[in-house]
Amino acid sequence: MNAAAQLQTDLARLFRRTGQGIKFDLGPTAALLRRLGDPQRSLAAVHVAGTNGKGSVCAMIEAVLRAAGHRTALYTSPHLVRFNERIRVGGACIGDDELAALFREIETVDRELAAGTNGRELTFFEFTTALALEHFRRAGAQVAVVETGMGGRLDATNVVEPLLAIITRIDIEHTAFLGKTPPDIAAEKAGIIKPGRPVLCGLMPEDARAVIRRVARERGAPLIAVEDAASIRRLKQDWTGQKIKIETANGSYPPVTLPLLGAHQLENVALAVAALEWLNGSAPFRWEVTALHAGLTAVQWPGRCQVLAREPVTLLDVAHNPNGAAALADTLRELAGRQPVGLVAGLLGDKDGAGFFRALAPRISRCWAVPLASERNMPREQLLGSARSAGLDADYLPLDQALAAARAWALAGNGVVCIAGSLVLAGAVLAAAGLAPFSENG
Repeated sequence: MNAAAQLQTDLARLFRRTGQGIKFDLGPTAALLRRLGDPQRSLAAVHVAGTNGKGSVCAMIEAVLRAAGHRTALYTSPHLVRFNERIRVGGACIGDDELAALFREIETVDRELAAGTNGRELTFFEFTTALALEHFRRAGAQVAVVETGMGGRLDATNVVEPLLAIITRIDIEHTAFLGKTPPDIAAEKAGIIKPGRPVLCGLMPEDARAVIRRVARERGAPLIAVEDAASIRRLKQDWTGQKIKIETANGSYPPVTLPLLGAHQLENVALAVAALEWLNGSAPFRWEVTALHAGLTAVQWPGRCQVLAREPVTLLDVAHNPNGAAALADTLRELAGRQPVGLVAGLLGDKDGAGFFRALAPRISRCWAVPLASERNMPREQLLGSARSAGLDADYLPLDQALAAARAWALAGNGVVCIAGSLVLAGAVLAAAGLAPFSENG
């Protein structure tokens, strides 16, 4: 078996661990990391939790620190096309050779620990987190920007001791695990707050903010409210990006063009800039205005209002819940104006399909529902029923046929194609177009 085939076999074993479900117990992850020499302790870290925007915030912070010349690491999830996307150093995905070697080393240690008294194998996310942290150490990363998977308190990433914690906007999600109300969910997210380490808090319902404020006070962690630290004003926006003006408690910055679209990204920029200013003033990761400009101008976060084509305009977004769909609808309203919009959508079966389509419906003229290559795919009748319950004229087609139909419809009527829904859908679209989100060269 050649190296590429062996890696795919290894990764298939890793993905089978998703069948173990979610384990809320940091002990096994911490035990494995101890056997590796606690790589997380060799890294300065920024730890980011939240419901919406945390990936974008991570990408912006990492891009600016990298532009400033720091050796950065970035850990995000899930991936769109390749597993390697989750683990990046200096903007480059972990290489296949490094991934394969490290996978087998960690798998060996994991099996030894699992064979011990009360031992168990790590879950998919726990294993991946340990692998990422060890890769970051071996690659000589100075600062790691780490996104939580789900929750925070017992998320595998909570083994890090960050310089700064960030909690982005909170919404209802994963209620079976995190609770059914914003305060319940905030309590889980607030679990990343460490004693004496500052926490930067995004905009959210006041009852959720109150929980974070209480946890911060109990742990002696200074709390920074984003609205007190940074303000972002849009000067203009088109399909290429949005020109923004950044003002903070420390002063005003020259306008910069952010390639990420949508009003919701302004909130994410505010969090990223507030975090960067704190790092600049209180940690060894300094940067100049030129680095802020270079990093924000070049930041990549694929699948988030990503323009894939201009004739017709084709937009790809991973909105898959009502909140994300509402933000996408606002962006379409701002950018498409009076142009008709055709929606190509696919969702996983556990999502609120009716809420998703209801949020988008006022801006959609035509809809094509598509199946996903996942055992968790939303069944045909459920997906179509959700779209039609929102008043949408919807057909059900395979992805390639739906994209062709949407493109022809848009060309005939000066319309816009919007592809939205599951990350599985976004990954399939990018893979079919040959658009790798990131490379091993950064």
